[in-house]
Amino acid sequence: MHVSSKATTKHLGTVAFRQQCERFLGIMDDAKVLECYIKMYAQTDNTDFIDKTGVTRLLHICYTIAMQHSGNAVLCTAINRTFGSVTKSIFFNHDSLSIGYVCRWFEQNLIRLVLLVHKYCVHTLSTAYRGLEQQTQSCGIELQTPVLEQRNPFGSSADTTDHSLPVSHVESLMPLSQAWLLAGALPPLYSKPQSVAPPNSSNNASASSAVQIFKDKLSMMPSHWTLLYDSNEHGVGANRFLHHVLGYRGPTLVLLHTKDEQTYCIAAPSEWKETHLFVGSEGSCVIQLLPKFVILEKKPNILYLNTSIRGYPKGLRAGADPRKPIIAVDEHFENVDCKGIAAGLMSIEVWGCGDKSSREVQLDIKKWQIKEAERQRTVKLTAADWMDHPDRYLLELGGRQNYNN
Repeated sequence: MHVSSKATTKHLGTVAFRQQCERFLGIMDDAKVLECYIKMYAQTDNTDFIDKTGVTRLLHICYTIAMQHSGNAVLCTAINRTFGSVTKSIFFNHDSLSIGYVCRWFEQNLIRLVLLVHKYCVHTLSTAYRGLEQQTQSCGIELQTPVLEQRNPFGSSADTTDHSLPVSHVESLMPLSQAWLLAGALPPLYSKPQSVAPPNSSNNASASSAVQIFKDKLSMMPSHWTLLYDSNEHGVGANRFLHHVLGYRGPTLVLLHTKDEQTYCIAAPSEWKETHLFVGSEGSCVIQLLPKFVILEKKPNILYLNTSIRGYPKGLRAGADPRKPIIAVDEHFENVDCKGIAAGLMSIEVWGCGDKSSREVQLDIKKWQIKEAERQRTVKLTAADWMDHPDRYLLELGGRQNYNN
């Protein structure tokens, strides 16, 4: 604002500041908003170009604002690696690039992260003061950052000195910064916030501090991400994957970690089912997270899971071309192929992105299946049932012909 006003004094006057605020609040187009913020972090000597340091600083401010109002801890030891994957994807071997190129990259991949910062700034300049005067619900910000349930591994991964878990186990689980990056890149259905009850309008609310009221206006409780399957804990294999993932009626994220330190994410907007067809509605996506952040494919009907249907390829696949899928995991869940390059599969983790009821329904189904299996074991057969029972024919083949009813 100071530069735009071309002020010669150290500080802006009230009139000049108000003019710049009105100009800033008048930016409505998402592309213009994005360009405005990337220019803020451009090189000081040449404002037409931005370097890796500038993009990293922009990502830091996006991350900090999102975390401060999401209920998660801000600290993440993997944050440099997460931001590094973004800068590698943007800059390749270049030290700096034009503002226009970086704007287009963010527009195609991570525009929602930057737009959240703009919502925060607009709220601060235009409506935040209302929280100091009255207790009514203001517009607030719909945060798109997931809050994980208590089984979230961030507590252990944030402190790498914890030797209670193997190093491979700690490193394989998704860090907080990576969850935030995915939430910004994927459609809102994976991180849509749940509405919360309006704040208490009783007289006791007047005792709340101004800071707390301000945070209440900005914060909304996002949906919870639940760890459904971790191969380091639950075991590797197709049957283990199916046992922990099938029956979850909500969006899921399948993270594949290879032995050559690459990480891929397959985003499924609906329940996984075994079929010989490629399925998946709008929101199906394949993303490379490490070592570079790249959205490989984003379209419907690209998801495939088959472990039992004969005559069709077996394993987990993702890609628009059935003959050459972008990601292909073999039927034993031992190797993964990405665009023709094979690698050993080190671990798999699956996160459920639906609401709590999705997880509760899945657990209820599993309990019913266990009870049904126990009931089948202890069932008493009548004489009529025994005459057509498969075990009777097996005994006859073994030479026993007479029975006692």
